[in-house]
Amino acid sequence: MPLTIVDHPLVQHKLSVLRDRHTSVRDFRALCTEISMLMAFEAMRDLPLEEVVVETPITTAHVRRLAGKKLAVVAILRAGLIMADGILDLVPSARVGHVGLYRDEATLKPVRYFIKLPSDVAERDVFVLDPMLATGGSAVAALDLLAEHGVTAPRLLCILAAPEGVAAVQAAHPDVEIILAGLDDRLDERGYIVPGLGDAGDRIYGTR
Repeated sequence: MPLTIVDHPLVQHKLSVLRDRHTSVRDFRALCTEISMLMAFEAMRDLPLEEVVVETPITTAHVRRLAGKKLAVVAILRAGLIMADGILDLVPSARVGHVGLYRDEATLKPVRYFIKLPSDVAERDVFVLDPMLATGGSAVAALDLLAEHGVTAPRLLCILAAPEGVAAVQAAHPDVEIILAGLDDRLDERGYIVPGLGDAGDRIYGTR
């Protein structure tokens, strides 16, 4: 499946502020939400539509509305929650799932600690949310889990990614479309994206 980088000027401007180490926690949160909302326009551009008839104050009109499957967003905890907020502003009827994963700092492998998905997740168009696609371990683990629950062809939305993470997802889940705001140079020896923006979770929640 294709890799899409959302190069809209508004996305790229907001991403530049997001990277700045002097950006406050409050502004960082707001920017993550705004970027996610803008990325969702690209991620959902091919959702199917159907024609219906509505009554306007003047007459009747043939209009188009979303058709087909309903939507679900699955946030990889904890940082993915901030992206869900932006997308739910656009699609408030979407169901929300949570997958709790943390990265073992010694092995860089993901460890599951929480799973809560909509009961009908396999019948929905699913968007997986994680601000940073670094080694790809957490994203692959979340996508493995969704596959176990019958989800087919989910889409992965990340604000920033490293080539190593993209390659890992594409190798493990070639059917998954990846949508990014930016693709950076590489990972450093600690598994952080370079030049990146630091630890997204710490910057969102003001922790270290």
